[in-house]
This record gives sequence, structure tokens and C-alpha cells, in this order.
Amino acid sequence: MKYIHLPARLKLLLLAWSCFAGLVQAQKYSNEFLSIGVGARAQGMGLAVIASGADVTSGVWNPAGLAAMELPSGFQLGAMHSEWFGGVGKFDYAGVVLPLASNHRRLGLSLIRFGIDQIPNTLTLYESDGTINYDNLREFSAADYAVLFSYAQLFNPTSGKLAVGGNLKIVHRRIGPFATSWGFGADAGLLYKVGEWRVGVLARDITTTFNAWSFQFTDQEKQVLELTNNEIPINSVEITRPQLIAGITSRFVWKNLGIAPEIDLIATTDGRRNALISGNPFSIDPAIGLELDYKRFLFLRGGTSQFQRERDFGGEEILSARPSIGAGVKVGALRLDYAFTDLGSRQNTFSHVISVLLDFRPRKE
Repeated sequence: MKYIHLPARLKLLLLAWSCFAGLVQAQKYSNEFLSIGVGARAQGMGLAVIASGADVTSGVWNPAGLAAMELPSGFQLGAMHSEWFGGVGKFDYAGVVLPLASNHRRLGLSLIRFGIDQIPNTLTLYESDGTINYDNLREFSAADYAVLFSYAQLFNPTSGKLAVGGNLKIVHRRIGPFATSWGFGADAGLLYKVGEWRVGVLARDITTTFNAWSFQFTDQEKQVLELTNNEIPINSVEITRPQLIAGITSRFVWKNLGIAPEIDLIATTDGRRNALISGNPFSIDPAIGLELDYKRFLFLRGGTSQFQRERDFGGEEILSARPSIGAGVKVGALRLDYAFTDLGSRQNTFSHVISVLLDFRPRKE
């Protein structure tokens, strides 16, 4: 038996119970694991990639970016791994993008998992006489899964000015044997070139994404929840309301050096949030990123996002944000990216993010 990690895991279990009780009311941050972001490039740029993304990870960020990829007649694979909260939470991604018969249209598939594993089930910790029996402990996982099917098309291929794309997504969430949910939604995005500038727009959860929850507790588990003053959750529906994200970017070149800044504006529609511009029902938060490159071989990145107003120990209001830095290297068909970032909290929950992209091009005859 593993006892040394019990206190931290118990906190996570209590957090899971609080999520159970608040599913009906607290829908403002539904499916937030999809907002964490895939790809170390995006993480290093402070999540500001709505306009500049043009690789397999665009299937998550802005599906129109799949049509802007500089990879004719080939396909691309991508994968990412990161750990949050000191390695307790694990976030993984894998994706592929394929060309159709016309090189101006592409299909993409993205798989995402965010999970916390080895959580002890303390509902069976006590015997009928009230004594504690650690042999009764069983571990379970709380995990969120998403599958995104993407389609993108480039219009006016000669100029490459306009690209559009869309996602159909399936979201599955599971908390051990106690709770499961299924959700379905859709995203729509576009990219448009204006001179040397590129504008990106994403309507996320444009249809409103619904997650239908069902709960399964034994009579013994229900009794324990009642004795510990925990509410027994009932089957319910969780709603993810639409977001509108707009971004603009360009790349400036001086000799062998390139610099590409981007700024995105994220507008939520689910009521007042702790954002830079807070309103009801709309709140707006910026994301700012910068990428430096040397011959498109070596990359350095930095960015910030998730601006929030907090109070320090003296009671004065301060503005906090989620900073990030990153680097990357591209050698032939392989691109390896790294980012160092946190969740924007004041607990310094920094994380290392690593991702890899691999191009496959057809052989020249």
C-alpha cells in the first residue's frame, strides 16, 4: 500500500466531491481542460496562436490553420506531454492531419486527455464499527477526454488569402466509478491575409456544448456521503457557452532573423469573469505572444495571458498573469518544442511542456 501521498490525494478527492455538488450551478468554467492548450509552441507564446498557428495543433486552436500548412501532399503527426500541480495532473495530446485529393483541403484528428490518477477512494475507509481499515482503500482516476474531427479548406490558392475550418468534438469525462459524462460540440474558424498581416477568428463551442452527467453510488457510499455532510449529486446537464477569439500576427524579417508578434482577444459569453475587461455577460481577456527565429531553424518564444485582478497580503489590488517562455528547433522533418509556464496562479504551479511534430512528405519521382 502507498501511504506517503495520501494527504495530497485526499485533497484532490475533496475537490472531486465539490465538483459533484456544483455541477448544476457552476457551469462557467465547464470543459476548461480544453483551454489549457496543446503544443509547446502555443504554451511558450502565452496561448496567442489563433492567427499564426499552421500545423497539426491547429486542429485544436483554429482548424482553419490546417489549410495554411506549408506541407503539400504530405501529412503531419504531433504529440505533447505535460504535467501540472507538481506532476499530479497529466496532460497528453496526439494529432494527425491528412491532405485530401486536393492539396487545398485537409482533415485532422486530435486526441486529448487530462487526468489525475491514483486518487484513493476513502468512502470505503471505515468499517461498520467506525474503525479505519487502510486495506479497504482503492484507487481511481479522474480524467477528461476529447476527440476533435477537423476539416479545413483554402480558398483562392494562388493568393492564399482565405482559409476556413471547423471541428466536431466529442468530450468524455469520468471520475472513477462514480460519475461519467458525454458531451458534443462544434467550433468554426477562419484565417485571412491582409498584406503581410494575418487575421484569425475562432468561434469555440459555437453550438453550445452540452455534457450530460450520470452518477453511480452504492447504498453504502451514499450513506457515507450523508454522514459526512456531502451532497449526493443527481444526473444533470453541464453547459459550455460559446467563446469568440480573434487574433492578428505578422512576421518581420531582417537578414536571417525573423520576429513574429501576435495578440489575441478572448471574449467569453458566460457572465462576469475575473478578466482584464470584466462584464456581464461578456468578458474579454488578451493573450500576447512573441516568436523569434533564426532561419526558421531555431526559435525563442515568450508570452503572457490570463490577466486577473487579485489582492495581496496588504489588501491592495494587483494584476497577475500567466507568463511563459519557450524554445524550439526544426531539423528536416522534425520539430521539437519546449515551454515553461504555469497556470497563472500565485502558487507558482510551473510546468514543463514538451511537444514534437513530424512531417511525412511523398517521395519525389
